[in-house]
Amino acid sequence: MRQKLVAGNWKLNGSKASIESLMGGILAGLEGMDNVAVAVCPPYVYIPMTQTLVAGSRIGLGSQDIADQDAGAFTGEVSGAMLKEFGCDYAIVGHSERRAIYGEQDADTARKFAAARKYGLKPILCVGETLEEREAGITEAVVARQLDAVIALEGVEALTDGVIAYEPVWAIGTGKTASPQQAQDVHAFIRGKLATLNAAVAAKVQILYGGSVKGANAAELFAMPDIDGGLIGGASLDANEFLAICKAGN
Repeated sequence: MRQKLVAGNWKLNGSKASIESLMGGILAGLEGMDNVAVAVCPPYVYIPMTQTLVAGSRIGLGSQDIADQDAGAFTGEVSGAMLKEFGCDYAIVGHSERRAIYGEQDADTARKFAAARKYGLKPILCVGETLEEREAGITEAVVARQLDAVIALEGVEALTDGVIAYEPVWAIGTGKTASPQQAQDVHAFIRGKLATLNAAVAAKVQILYGGSVKGANAAELFAMPDIDGGLIGGASLDANEFLAICKAGN
């Protein structure tokens, strides 16, 4: 039985005051929810502060990205070793915004996945299609290509060291949500694809849904057999909303 994971991606949001308030609310509200794994991914500059706030709790800490290099002349980058030193457990790689806005390619994401694993971080590998790709009927081809880049570099067994997050790009921040069945269909495709390579990996790996999950739709989504939790964007900035999602995963 795979444990549900609810991971909050704060994106470019937050201040010292808002994060202190948010984490206070989440920590208080999580009491008794022992069956769901929870993580938060603040902007880099707030990782040390958040590390202090979650100390002694079971909330995992993650970064929103990671450099594919260990060190050197890479201005603006943050390495796995640096993230590990500040208590990070997870690193998001290949988020659709990194791919779409900053031109990250499948090979870049694969190298970042490898970098996270190298330093004992659990990569959260994001895959998903745009609206144009969905309407063209190539969702599965796109998702397969994104997965194949990581599998080619690291091997399918490496996926058990990470998490996969399916995020239909057309349902992020748009208010649109894939129906639970639409989401389940792609999750089942991902698990089925992995099963052809390694059934044990397919059975074990957590596959999260990352398309406008809210307290109101989380229970229905998480009830699907291949949806193992959520990568939460906007709703992770509201303690009550985030807790409602965690409760659905519990």
